[in-house]
Amino acid sequence: MRDPKPAILIPRPLPDRPNLRHLKDQARDILRRGEAASLADAQSQIARQYGFASWTKLKTHVESLGDIGHLKSAIDANDLDAVIRIMSRNPALHTAPLGYRNSGPLTWVAECRVPWEPPSRERLAMAEWMLNNGSDIHQNGDGPLFRASLVSSRIPMMDLLLRYGADVNARWAGYFPIIFAPCETLEADSLQWLLVHGADPNCRDAREPYEGSALDHVIRTYSRSTNQARCIDILEHAGCETGYNVAPVLHLLRDRIDLLAGDLDRDAALRHRRWSELDFGSTAQRRLTLRGTTLLHVAAEYGNIKAAELLLDRGADVNARAEIESNGVGGQTALFHAVTQFGDYGAKVAQLLISHGADRNIRAVLPGHYERPEEFVECTALGYASRFPEPPYVNSCTALLRDAGAVM
Repeated sequence: MRDPKPAILIPRPLPDRPNLRHLKDQARDILRRGEAASLADAQSQIARQYGFASWTKLKTHVESLGDIGHLKSAIDANDLDAVIRIMSRNPALHTAPLGYRNSGPLTWVAECRVPWEPPSRERLAMAEWMLNNGSDIHQNGDGPLFRASLVSSRIPMMDLLLRYGADVNARWAGYFPIIFAPCETLEADSLQWLLVHGADPNCRDAREPYEGSALDHVIRTYSRSTNQARCIDILEHAGCETGYNVAPVLHLLRDRIDLLAGDLDRDAALRHRRWSELDFGSTAQRRLTLRGTTLLHVAAEYGNIKAAELLLDRGADVNARAEIESNGVGGQTALFHAVTQFGDYGAKVAQLLISHGADRNIRAVLPGHYERPEEFVECTALGYASRFPEPPYVNSCTALLRDAGAVM
């Protein structure tokens, strides 16, 4: 008879903020219960329980986590002397798990998130010291440049990173093109900077789930900003291609109301047409897209009051409903899109739609929260808006709907 296989020990996860004194107390408890021959033996047992080969390795790891906390505090305070002192004492901190997705201290420095401000002289000096003393400019797929390029005020940091060899055509984490960062946040100046320094806007080797060009990413981003028009213009000027070759929609997104008016002059039926190819329009929280909707829905989604006024003046149906898919999902009006935007970005369009007779109590079955792909909800515009009350939503639109007689 064969001996049974030994049980596989699954390590316990350490607490979020492990405390060495608490771990020593656990070892003393083992010794008091007579489950170890000595304190050293008890400490070894504790180390193995947490997946470490020895107490020394566990102790070193916990002490390093303490250093990470001190380092982050020093970075956030723009305390260059403290950063130099902490990292000189423990050079392993150059690769410490810190910041967005644990990308590392240099990436956290480059991001300038705490405090949220353009890179100060101290912050730039901090990044340069790190680069000269062991930090990798290419860590996590050029993470420092990726995070810096999310906001245009960080261009001085981007300049520094480029001087040290950052790659404008890198794939952050192996798949996300650096140029997609300002496309996602609609930061036109950062986008222009990357193009000037050689970034490829067509991203022909982009991988799932981010296939497509920089222009495609600008169109389908969850951000809402008047900068979207400028970003589109910059990319078109750079020869960027797009898979969304729907001229009236692109004219609307570029805020070229004159060109949109010309489209309607040539084909008045455009005001009623539904566009099944519009697979974008979701926000960072709701999964609803513009698939099967009209131009008025698009104007509502992007808060374009001038386009909405033009379309209504040309006879667009304020209560036109999106196509309903075979599974029964869809049927929303433009009002649903206007009242579910970050920061009430669609509030002005919502007011316009209501003043033109939008039915506040039409019901539709719609995709729910972005993080719950299985969720679908049956609701009115008010019911849908009420599902997204957390920041960065503001939702004065819910008060607007209630004042207009809307029900849940």
